[in-house]
Amino acid sequence: MNFDFLSETELFGGCQPEDIRQMAASLNLHTARYPKGSVIFEAGTAITNIGLVLSGSVQISHHDYWGNKSILAIAKEGEIFAEAYACIPGERLMIEASANELSEIVFISVPDLLQPFQNTGNSLHLQNRIIQNLVVISARKNLHLARRSLHTAPKTIRERLLSYFSQLISEQGSSRITVPFNRQQMADYLNLDRSALSKELGRMKKEGLLDYRKNTFVIKTQP
Repeated sequence: MNFDFLSETELFGGCQPEDIRQMAASLNLHTARYPKGSVIFEAGTAITNIGLVLSGSVQISHHDYWGNKSILAIAKEGEIFAEAYACIPGERLMIEASANELSEIVFISVPDLLQPFQNTGNSLHLQNRIIQNLVVISARKNLHLARRSLHTAPKTIRERLLSYFSQLISEQGSSRITVPFNRQQMADYLNLDRSALSKELGRMKKEGLLDYRKNTFVIKTQP
């Protein structure tokens, strides 16, 4: 397990690699690899582990009764996922977590994290630091989901796109932005049909509102 990498993640911020190594048994840290498309956490199940992406990426999605899919987020290297469900005993997943590519995941046991560590010394301070980090990460994700609801609220495709692009411009500090999704994922994230999304992007490009190549967009003017 790459403890140097873990020490650089937000969840383990403030912990040294050797600290994490000593806490590994207390947190029941263990890893697994998943091929692209394989399910890591299945909807309808209850979990007790937080997933942290060591390599690759994880897609978080919701599937309704009729098979329609909405992408809620992509967890990248160093990021955690499914922490809200792991923190509520018996809560069944309303989402599915699947490997977006070949991925390696480390699992952290929440019940063990919330129990006093058996180790002595600085372990209590480190345990509290991890819990504090987890609270901050969870709060930030709640804000992210709130933003997504703002993007999907408008009725027209263009309004949804402009809302989403506005957020990315603010986050990336430039009118030249990188969208972290392919076209299908972007359509799922904004609750749109992929073909309709592509047509609207084409119209906006012809009107001189933006230009794009693959996942890079340049927002030129306000409509």
